[in-house]
Amino acid sequence: MSPLRRRVPTWSELRPLVRLEPPTLARVAAALRRAQTIEDLRLLARRRTPRAVFDYVDGAAEGELSLARSRRAFADVEFRPRVLRDVRQVDSRVELLGVTSPVPLVLAPTGFTRMMHTQGEWAVARAAAAAGVPYTLSTMGTVSVEELAADVPDVQRWFQLYLWQDREASRELIRRAAGAGYGTLVLTVDTAVAGQRLRDVRNGLTIPPALTARTLGGMALHPRWWVDLLTSEPIEFASLRTSGGTVADLVDRMFDPGVTTDDLAWLRQEWPGQIVVKGVQHPQDAAQLVALGVDGIVLSNHGGRQLDRAVAPLDLLPEVRAAVGPDVPLLVDGGVLHGADVVAARARGADAVMVGRAYLYGLMAGGEAGVARSLEILVTQVHRTLRLLGVSRLADLGPEHAPPARHTRDVLDAGLPPTP
Repeated sequence: MSPLRRRVPTWSELRPLVRLEPPTLARVAAALRRAQTIEDLRLLARRRTPRAVFDYVDGAAEGELSLARSRRAFADVEFRPRVLRDVRQVDSRVELLGVTSPVPLVLAPTGFTRMMHTQGEWAVARAAAAAGVPYTLSTMGTVSVEELAADVPDVQRWFQLYLWQDREASRELIRRAAGAGYGTLVLTVDTAVAGQRLRDVRNGLTIPPALTARTLGGMALHPRWWVDLLTSEPIEFASLRTSGGTVADLVDRMFDPGVTTDDLAWLRQEWPGQIVVKGVQHPQDAAQLVALGVDGIVLSNHGGRQLDRAVAPLDLLPEVRAAVGPDVPLLVDGGVLHGADVVAARARGADAVMVGRAYLYGLMAGGEAGVARSLEILVTQVHRTLRLLGVSRLADLGPEHAPPARHTRDVLDAGLPPTP
């Protein structure tokens, strides 16, 4: 064999290989274009926002075990693809509780959203409207129900409610949301008291952010974020008459820990539209709520931000679906950071998923454009996953495409506890 001969390449040979991006002043837009996953957006968000703000989104309660379990449940899904299927066209549309979406996805309610980026709920709603997905405004939002409806009239609007100790104030808020055209009320029921979110405690996070020695030091690391905050309208809860202190202080001071199923009858009298209960974590509770006439259920451990060591909603899903039957709209949230997670939840029996952190990472990374990029990533991943599974219609997706993981089934069959 003759030895390899070296030579100097010509420019005509090198030119097709050169891919130099022209310099641009639009650094944020360029960074968003390069982001291919929600994790990419998360890393951008961490670089662009102060630690306390990032941790408010990224963190969870106590040891953050519930959050880890939710993510691990999706990571443990084993897909069973079918081949030689025509997947040139994929139909992933879903009709749910009076709204339509190009994928089985609803944007979850998140509190104090303008802290992540001063465009806040406006940016999220505009991106949701452009993508055609529903958006849920939170009781703890920083834009009022009327402002959002007026500024983004074409978004499919849901409203999330915490019942306050002041029932008259709750009644007023419900009527305002109904008058502003919100079609579905999402009652959150897993916040009898505030979970202990240790990252927030250790960061000294208050609502609104206070100018302490620690935050003043953070200004040097994130001057653009602080300039944006201090030169925009003051950030405050749009629906609360009181503010100040930590999130836990507000929850414990205002939310009603005495809420029971009896309050659903009162809520049904006050709200003219559909009612969905969010925060359900037990099949018997789900069945009882259906018997009481709720229109839908969200299996949720509050993103791991309330009770630590709680069950992963995805793991609970088949049992709850069996308890409530095939016709009850059933949503899942917690740990959804990839379009394949959306597909897995749908295969296991959910009608749709809710996402919160996924779009908040985009919001922190680049405002409205960042939220739009997060939705673009998720939708693309949903379509790719369906195609690789050999599924061209969402209606054809079923448990046979994502059965329980084999090692889990083997352990259960042997009558042994699963290995941590």
